[in-house]
Amino acid sequence: MKIRCLIVDDEPLAIEIIESYLDRLDDMEIVAKCTNALRAFEVLQKEAVDLLFLDIQMPKLTGLDFLKTLKDPPKVILTTAYREYALEGYELDVLDYLLKPISFERFFKAVSKMYKKENGPTPQEKQSSMGMEEPYLYLKADKKMVKVLLKDILYIESLKDYVRIKTPGKDVITHQTISYFEEKLPEDAFIRIHRSFIVPLHKIETFSASFIEVPGKELPIGRMYKNEVLAVLNQLDHL
Repeated sequence: MKIRCLIVDDEPLAIEIIESYLDRLDDMEIVAKCTNALRAFEVLQKEAVDLLFLDIQMPKLTGLDFLKTLKDPPKVILTTAYREYALEGYELDVLDYLLKPISFERFFKAVSKMYKKENGPTPQEKQSSMGMEEPYLYLKADKKMVKVLLKDILYIESLKDYVRIKTPGKDVITHQTISYFEEKLPEDAFIRIHRSFIVPLHKIETFSASFIEVPGKELPIGRMYKNEVLAVLNQLDHL
């Protein structure tokens, strides 16, 4: 059975991206695409919708305010360029929260939660059937290009003019700045916790107000990063 989707976003390009991602999934059907919440409300009165992709920042009526007006809303995946709305979104029991720009890998992870709700194929089965490759980086080290899977990164450490990428099997040291990696890596999967450290969220085992632990290493949380880091980490139990 098809999962019926409604896309609501005031940016045409954002709608196109979500539409192109949904087109890759055979069991997803787009019911309608709307550029404002008022039009979306009209669609919901006439059409059965299983999954709503909802932008937060929209004119006239925000996505969150619109969601609060719905008595029996479909499952919702919020889309926004602003991380600070995450906590309010999860308080409204949304399925997931996607930060723009949205990668297909992160989009697929969110949609996979809907598959679980519908008792359909598992994310692993869907991913296998699509032949999706694990995301990776090629880094120049020792006069050659080294492939590093993002899922293997334990932490990234600044060494002045170089950066160390720590993985379980090897250390890769490349002539680069840590700011480069901060911009390059998906911001919904990695976070900078210190002027010298970036960590993947899924590798964090424990944390306090002053440090985090990844497998085999305790890393400090820098004072200037503390508020943002703790705000993000305190939401992890909602993910």
